[in-house]
Amino acid sequence: MGRVPTRNKNLPTGMRARHRGQKTYYFLDTGKRPRSEISLGSDYVEAVRKWAELTASSIPSAIRPTFRMVAERYIREVMRKKGTGTQRKNMNELAHLYQFFDDRQEPMDSIQPVMVQQYLAWRSASIAEERRKKNASLEARGKPVPEWTGKEGEVAANRDKALLSHIWNFARGAGLTNLANPCAGIKGFKEDGRDVYVDNAVFAAVYAAASPGLRDALDLAYLTGQRPADMLKITRANLKDGAIEISQNKTRKKLRIEIVGELATLLARIDKRPAVGIGLINNNDGQRMTTYMLRYAFEAAREKAAGEHPEIEKDIRNFQFRDLRAKAATDVDDISGIAVAQAQLGHTTTAMTARYVRHRRGKLVKPTK
Repeated sequence: MGRVPTRNKNLPTGMRARHRGQKTYYFLDTGKRPRSEISLGSDYVEAVRKWAELTASSIPSAIRPTFRMVAERYIREVMRKKGTGTQRKNMNELAHLYQFFDDRQEPMDSIQPVMVQQYLAWRSASIAEERRKKNASLEARGKPVPEWTGKEGEVAANRDKALLSHIWNFARGAGLTNLANPCAGIKGFKEDGRDVYVDNAVFAAVYAAASPGLRDALDLAYLTGQRPADMLKITRANLKDGAIEISQNKTRKKLRIEIVGELATLLARIDKRPAVGIGLINNNDGQRMTTYMLRYAFEAAREKAAGEHPEIEKDIRNFQFRDLRAKAATDVDDISGIAVAQAQLGHTTTAMTARYVRHRRGKLVKPTK
């Protein structure tokens, strides 16, 4: 269907991207001549959803499906049901899997366990090389070079392998292959969970360098203990009966957080700021803050804070916005116990919460005497 794209290689078959300034518009190439395209809009995830509806079809039984054929059916039947953020991550992971496994002449059954092992090595090495070049460029321009452990590429390779395994299991369940999952028995790279705890000095340094809108975001993320995406989507419509009603993107878990104490003070402060819509977190112009606005504002504040506080510069640079969720849970655990922290995070078990928070700072205990 149509030509092979040279850009946006993570797009499903027949989906095209048109770049217009800062925006990208997506279309479905119907394969007809003269060329006929159906507009899919400018939102990537929504465009993939529409593509899935328009191209829904089963693979003919006489055909031994390629990896791409199976992956695109997986997109239509499984991936589209996932959260928006997960869909974006999966499509990015799939783009790299295509680079290695997308052989239009070979069926998916030709993928062997040794090839999965080779993929892990290739993917981690390619990321390391990209980071090396980026750091060299930053150093040449006199810019700060972020700390690089080498584990980052290994983590990405593991995530890709997990998606490949899920696609294969889907294929087995759908009758597209009878072969065992080639990922079985292939060990991924060892991962160490993120153990950064943002202490009050680091938080205060970045907070002091932040814009008013970013300060609101920092406070709301910490006081609610929610993921950045869930925090950003809170609007005034979520404020009901003295609580903030939240439906988490990742797990669909529903929570109600009481509007009391410092959270009530924060919301009163936000209410006094100019706002164009009903969003709580806005920029200086009153426009609702997007994920990209938040990232840019946070990175700018973190950079400024690092320059102003050389004694804790390393800790400041290690601070990521998402760490506020773990800081909130760790602090709640110390004050009110693990059960309260579990409820705030929306975890299903206290064991999950304990693993999440206690390796960050260590459990607070009393001395022998």
